Amino acid sequence: MNITLPTLALASPELALLAMTCLTLLIDVFLPERLRSITYYLVQTALIIAFLLAIPQYRHNNQLLTTFNGHYVVDKLAILLKLFIYVMSFAAFAYARGYIEERKIPRGEYYLLGLFCVLGMSVMASAYSLLTVYLGLELLSLPLYAMVASFKDSQAATEAAMKYFVMGALASGLLLYGISILYGLTGSIEIPVIAQVIHSAPPATVSMALVFIIAALLFKFGAVPFHMWVPDVYQGAPTSVTLFIASAPKIAAFGITMRILVQALPELHVAWGQILTVIAFLSMFLGNLLAIAQTNIKRMLAYSSIAHIGYSLLGIIAGPYSHNGYSAALFYITTYVLVAAGAFGIVALLSRSGIEAEQLEDYRGLNARDPWLAFMFLLLMFSMAGVPPTVGFFAKFGLLVALVEAHQVWLAVAALVFALIGAYYYLRVVMLMYFEEPSEANVDKPVVLSWEMQLAVTVNGIAALVLGVLPSGLINVCRIVF
Repeated sequence: MNITLPTLALASPELALLAMTCLTLLIDVFLPERLRSITYYLVQTALIIAFLLAIPQYRHNNQLLTTFNGHYVVDKLAILLKLFIYVMSFAAFAYARGYIEERKIPRGEYYLLGLFCVLGMSVMASAYSLLTVYLGLELLSLPLYAMVASFKDSQAATEAAMKYFVMGALASGLLLYGISILYGLTGSIEIPVIAQVIHSAPPATVSMALVFIIAALLFKFGAVPFHMWVPDVYQGAPTSVTLFIASAPKIAAFGITMRILVQALPELHVAWGQILTVIAFLSMFLGNLLAIAQTNIKRMLAYSSIAHIGYSLLGIIAGPYSHNGYSAALFYITTYVLVAAGAFGIVALLSRSGIEAEQLEDYRGLNARDPWLAFMFLLLMFSMAGVPPTVGFFAKFGLLVALVEAHQVWLAVAALVFALIGAYYYLRVVMLMYFEEPSEANVDKPVVLSWEMQLAVTVNGIAALVLGVLPSGLINVCRIVF
């Protein structure tokens, strides 16, 4: 493999992340306990450096560039996904700082595992062959399993990690088997080559490979019927890890879905479109219906995430027939991740040492305890429910428009009905915060947050509102990608 300096420069964000991860690992080994916070700042610095290296690539890249013998690509989609991943990972680490310190979760291991996950997601965003897709996916998954089990004093976290690991290993096996079938059919693992020769392969064998690959991708998304791990892992994992799982990895999963289905298998858009239609319908139906019955807010948001993944799949379904489909899906998954990170961030901030604010009853009378925090949570719940003028309304509206353009009116109507059902459990949280008195356990306990956390929550909540009032900027960015 001939690698020159210009080709290495295309992968500068990943190389910077890897170098900073190794450097931080070496420094963390020799840090005394009183200076452990340095690790946090080094990790955040690594994300800032990667972000700054990716911005010039976005500004000056108007063409598709490949390196590493065609296994790595730099295009608008890859760069934009990386920028989103770095921003959301930065927010996830910021929210997690106080939570993991109170619970004595090893900080060095936590942040470094998280940084390896970010590196894996960054590789997934630029994957241009099935081998790179698999390598990036495993680089994300393996540290994530350890992060779920990082709270060693929690039996629930250990159980969640085991479930996540077993189900994740199954999904990786399915993906690898599907990749091997495609390689046998096409003689290549490079995405553009597969797209060129897949039409000459036997249809039955291609369908078998498609089923295995879609099953693995839907597991990473957490869509029905591969959703069984989502509520258990979201509830059992430490809230800081749940926040991380619910944010940036969703963007990376969207990226490899676009690479494999849209770029590698465009000839099969009818087949995978029919499969995704069933999956999206079931995800919206079961996700919203089961969320209503939950009393644990993390479990409620877990089922909610299943429904939101169903909504995001609608844009991919409409993509081949609508010029707004793929961009609407990207806009939806990006804004959902932003809102979900804020929601789980507030859950983490309200949790005190030894006490987890996981039950809906813990949010009774939150407005009386901290009006500003309650208002930020209201904006996030409104956005998830799709209430104007928050960004969630325009995200759902864009998907419905794309479905109508693709002549999938019945699916648009179904999505609208499920959105109305889903609004119930989001507004129930708002009702508890504003129209109920605080519980006896919380009545005399005001919420105490550092100025950094108050700033983080404020930025998160206001972003959900501002992007709803002025959505055109982000929408146009998502359209440029496709």
